[in-house]
Amino acid sequence: MRNRNKTQLAETLETCRPALLDKPNILKALLAVQSARGYVPTNAIPQIAQVLGVTDAQVAGILSYYSDLRTQPPGRHLIRVCRGESCTANHGARVFRAIQEYVRMTVGDLTQAERFTMEQMSCAGNCALSPTVMIDADLYGRVTPSGVLSLLEPYR
Repeated sequence: MRNRNKTQLAETLETCRPALLDKPNILKALLAVQSARGYVPTNAIPQIAQVLGVTDAQVAGILSYYSDLRTQPPGRHLIRVCRGESCTANHGARVFRAIQEYVRMTVGDLTQAERFTMEQMSCAGNCALSPTVMIDADLYGRVTPSGVLSLLEPYR
C-alpha cells in the first residue's frame, strides 16, 4: 500500500513538473496531490519540493497558507459552510453551530467513524440563497438551523 501511494504521488507530481524555463507552481502541485489523494500528506513535502526544484519551506508555507488544502485525510463527506458576508448576515453562524452540534465536531475534525469533515469557506457564490452549505459537491441554499437534520440525514 505504501509503495502504491508513493508511485501515485510521483505520477501526480510528474504532471506538475515545471518546464525548463517555467517557474514552479507550488499551489498547482499541491492541489493536484490533494485531488488525487484527498489531502496532502506532510511527509510528501520533501518529494514535492524536489520535483518542483524549490525548498521544503516554500512548499510547507503554501500548504499552511491556503485553507482549502488539507494535511489530513477527509471524512467520507465534506461539509463546507459559507462564512461570506451574505451568509453571515442571514444567520449563517446559527446554521454553522447547528451543524457542529449535529455532527458533534469542530472545524477540521473527523467524527462519527470518519463520516464527516467540516470546513468553512469564504464564499460559495450563492449569495442570493444564503446561508449556504455544501456537502461534497452538493450546494444547498436558504439553510436554516432547524433544517440541518434533514439536510445531513441522507449523508449518514
